Amino acid sequence: MAATKDVAGKTIVITGASSGFGRGAAIELSRLGANVVLAARRGDVLEELAAELGDNTLAVTADVASHSDLQRVADAAVQRFGHVDVWVNNAGIGAMGFFWDIPIEDHARVIDVTLKGVVNGAHVALKLFTGQGRGTLVNTASIDSEVPLALQNTYAAAKAGVLSLTRSLREELRVAEFDEIQVGAVLPWAIDTPWWSHAANYTGHNPRMVAVDGPEIVVDAIVESCVNPKEALAVGPKGKGGKISHMLFPNLTERVSADIISRETLEKGLRAPATSGALHAPMAGTTTIDGGVRERMKREDEVRD
Repeated sequence: MAATKDVAGKTIVITGASSGFGRGAAIELSRLGANVVLAARRGDVLEELAAELGDNTLAVTADVASHSDLQRVADAAVQRFGHVDVWVNNAGIGAMGFFWDIPIEDHARVIDVTLKGVVNGAHVALKLFTGQGRGTLVNTASIDSEVPLALQNTYAAAKAGVLSLTRSLREELRVAEFDEIQVGAVLPWAIDTPWWSHAANYTGHNPRMVAVDGPEIVVDAIVESCVNPKEALAVGPKGKGGKISHMLFPNLTERVSADIISRETLEKGLRAPATSGALHAPMAGTTTIDGGVRERMKREDEVRD
């Protein structure tokens, strides 16, 4: 990550900063000398993290589904640090299950957070950046953006929208000749974060996926993208492989991916009650970077064997 030294002194807003990638990136960016603005629904968690990281950190409670909340984040960042250099749209949440089994209000909330939240954040950020003539926008997309995944239907649709928006914005900025404004997207593979606990789950089983990666590689990719954003940065060998496979063999890749996740979850996952997860209200006790998914799947495999 040779370019990460360049984040020192920059002001960087991160949504979804209370856990997972967002928390990990906030800690790393603060360590590298950036001014970090933390945004998420769990204000108390953000305040604790800000106290740990020091005076170069600001916590602002916000729901990304609210444009006014994100405008308040931007205003607070400018008031505290004078400007915003980078905006990371990281917040996202899913709902797992067959499409018809997931309540419509849960589908709507997935869109509100995972797609509309990125639209809101991008709108606030680009208003700032076009006014000052520079800035970097980083959107956390997903391999689901390229490979639509069964049992993650509306989440995959939302993430496809995130990538499409990223590509549109890059072209609009080129046409408008805003050469100092950059936009990029990070596309993780299945990663061990609290996402799996936060997601609504109507599968009847604990959610699973094969070859789940640790969050460190995605944290590194987000940090690198703050100074060197790419249009669609697939993270790690599995992410890159999935993207290439879908480009070459789209139908086969979609079928194989669907078979893998359905077999892992519906056949190997232990029984679990239906839940809306953290869709409609924040969840307590899930403020880590690592979600413990790999350990949980290992325990499940031992019980099943």
